[in-house]
Amino acid sequence: MKLNQLAAAVAALTLSAAAFAHGEFKCDVPKAEWQPQTALQKKLEADGWKKVRQVKTENGCYEVYGFDEKNQRAEKFYNPKTFELVGEVKQK
Repeated sequence: MKLNQLAAAVAALTLSAAAFAHGEFKCDVPKAEWQPQTALQKKLEADGWKKVRQVKTENGCYEVYGFDEKNQRAEKFYNPKTFELVGEVKQK
């Protein structure tokens, strides 16, 4: 029984750490001013990203998953209006 409680506690801490990592980046841009996600993907590829796997919205920012110009796994957040880098989640 105690092993199950320990496993549940570890899982909860892991999930809350991931949620915190996403919660620390926030963009406050009206939707009417956002550029298309495809435009950000094209910009990143032109900047040397090896592969953009997914672009989604998180806390008002574009969250991008893929492999950056160093061919390293990346999870980065961009301003949807300016495409300025807001932050990144460090990969392990």
